[in-house]
This record gives sequence, structure tokens and C-alpha cells, in this order.
Amino acid sequence: MRVLFATSPHKSVFQYMVPMAWALRTAGHEVRFASRHALTETITQAGLTAVPVGRRGNPFRLLDMVDPQVIADARVGLPTPWDVTEDPARATWAGLLDGYRLAVGSLREDNFPVIGDLVAYARHWRPDLVIWEPFCYAGPIAAEAVGAAHARLLFGVDVFGVAREHFLRLKERQPEDGREDPLAEWLGGYAHKHGGVYRESMATGHFTIDQFPASLQVEAPGLAYERAQFIPYGGPAVVPDWLRRAPERPRVGITMGLTATDVYSGYTVNTQDVLDSLADLDIEVVATIADEEKAKLKRIPDNARLVPYVPLHALAPTCDAVIHHAGAATLATVARHPVPHLSLHYHWDQPILARKLAAQGAGLELHTGEATGRAVREHVVRLLTEPSFRERAAALRDETLALPTPNQLVPRLEELTARHRRATTV
Repeated sequence: MRVLFATSPHKSVFQYMVPMAWALRTAGHEVRFASRHALTETITQAGLTAVPVGRRGNPFRLLDMVDPQVIADARVGLPTPWDVTEDPARATWAGLLDGYRLAVGSLREDNFPVIGDLVAYARHWRPDLVIWEPFCYAGPIAAEAVGAAHARLLFGVDVFGVAREHFLRLKERQPEDGREDPLAEWLGGYAHKHGGVYRESMATGHFTIDQFPASLQVEAPGLAYERAQFIPYGGPAVVPDWLRRAPERPRVGITMGLTATDVYSGYTVNTQDVLDSLADLDIEVVATIADEEKAKLKRIPDNARLVPYVPLHALAPTCDAVIHHAGAATLATVARHPVPHLSLHYHWDQPILARKLAAQGAGLELHTGEATGRAVREHVVRLLTEPSFRERAAALRDETLALPTPNQLVPRLEELTARHRRATTV
């Protein structure tokens, strides 16, 4: 079958999708990857076939936030309407309606430049299945235009599906003339333009591919989830010489995510304070610190190795604990090994993931507002000295590895594609 992936031009989101694309490719299916021109080199670097869509030079709001206040506002937890996933008490009709009005405004602006090209390519290539990530609504629009089956591929907690479930539940309670639905109205307009009608699957997919174990996920009732293992992919990487040797002391890894410096204004923890707090422990600290963050440091402890990048899937199994920001890819990579976590969370779904991880005993968590050097030190000592954390991390590892690999999920995707694909002459 022909499978068309569609993504916003966000490198980290794209990287969540690569292993599934290669699983389909190595199973003998034709695979194409559509995104804006800015992502073309990243796609082809992954060995995949790119389909550039949209005009060159159109800004993407998620990557074009230059106002410091906009950055700060966008980075605190979950924005509306998706914040109901973290706090269901916020799920009021007025709040969700206002939230969807705001969200659809941004989504419309980000998707509009590529919708025409993506629909045209879908009509030309005739995909059987379109796999899209939750920011790329151009994907289901193109799929519906040609009758293809389509699926969301999640890059973390399903905040989109959960918020939508709350919205639809409250919408049913409103009078007929008060059931405004900004998302359905926007997507429905494109459905009608291409000879179809709005279906709720345009908002959440015919089915959803979830790469996280159930214990770390928040599901939306009524949606169909197909789980697979998260397989780490971070782009080209080299294993350095020092990583080929077993550590002589307990190793503690530190990584606070590339997005912190690639998109935002830096880390939300005091790196110097954290390093200083660990300086007198009999451990080896390996910290991936971006060059701009390293330049802010006044000193580097003798027990710390600072590198701008090292493949986490190679580093994590050598560690006795990992300090991270609870970014979904980072957390899921570490979760493939019996390694305890210390999550210093702040942004998007990080607080949800960190608290779920801590609740099952596989690690500890601190909001970055509480992550002083002293608090980090105390938590690291606990992770290294209390056996229960490693035991629970091993249980999470077992839950993760019990899921199907992307390759093992392919037959199920073939089955679901045949079920949802519909004949069309458009």
C-alpha cells in the first residue's frame, strides 16, 4: 500500500515518526513524507523520500516565536484548551470554547500554506493511508479528499484527544443554537470544498498510533488506540570513544532537551547550581549541555563531563540514574532501560508524564521552580541508594518492551487501512 506521512516542520516531532515510516518501508510499502520545504533536508537525511509542500518562506508559528513574553507564555504547562488533560476541573463549556477559538486560529495559520499542495499531491499519488501528527490537520483534510484511511501518530500524552472528548461531551449539553464547534467548522469547510462532509475522524483520526505504555498515557474514552514501542531516533549520531568504556563510578546523565535552546530561550533550571550540588558525590556526571548554556557556566566540577550532544539511546543504558526534563522522547528512551529518572518538568505535557512516572515508583519529580541544587542532590542520592527505584524502573522497562515493535504493528495497520479506506473518484 501507499503511505503518506504529514508533519509540521518541527524536527523533534518528525523524529517521533521516523521509526514507523521505516517499519512500513521495510515491510514493502511505498512511503512518502510531506512537510514544508524547511524540513526537506531533515527528511532525506533520515533516508526517507520527501514531498515538499507549501510556499518557501512561510513562517511556522511554533518555530517563529521571537517575542520573549510569547515564548514564556507558550512554555508554561499546557495551553488552553489542552490544559483540561492536566486538570479536568477546567473543562467548562465557556473555557473550552474560547480555547478552541484560540487554538484553531493558530492551527489554521500554520496549516493553510500547505493544504492545497498536500491535497493536490494526494490526488496525484493516491495514498491508501495518511499518518499525521496532531498539529498537522492538513493530513486528515488531504486523506478525506481522496478517501484514504488516516491515523494520528502521537508524540506524547494525548492532550488533543482528551480535550476533544471533554468538548464534545459539553457540546451535547448546549442548546441546538449554541453548539459552536470551531474545529469542526474549520475542517468541515475543507471537507465540503473537496466534495465530502465533516467527520469527527478529521479531528482525531480513524485510529491513533500511541508509542507510550498505558501507565504513562492519558487516553480519551471512545478513541481507538494502537500501541507500539517507542524506538528512539535523534538523527545522525556517533558513539564517542569514552562511551565505549564502562564507567568506573555510578554514572548520572543529565539532559534538558534540545527544544529548550532550539526554540525557547534556554533551560528552566540553574545548570550551575545543579552541577555544583553534585560535585562532591562519588559519581560521574555526563551532561548534554548546549554550547550557549555552557558559555554561561563559571566552573565545571571535576566529576562532570559536558558534551553538546551524545545519542541518549547509547548513553542511557550506561547510567545509574538520568536527570531530564520529562520530554516525551527523552523519558521514553530512558524507560527502555532499568534506569531511575529524576524529572525536572515545566513545559507542555512534561508535568503529566513526570508525575505518572513518579507515581509508579520509577523515579522522582520536581517542578523546575523547586529544582534547587540541594533538592536535586537529595533526589539523586535517593535514586542511587534506594533499590526500589531501579526495581520499578525495570518494571516500566518490561512494560515498554512488551509492546509490539513498529514492524510488528504493520499488519494491524494494513488491516485498519483496508477497513477505513473508501472508494472515491475525486
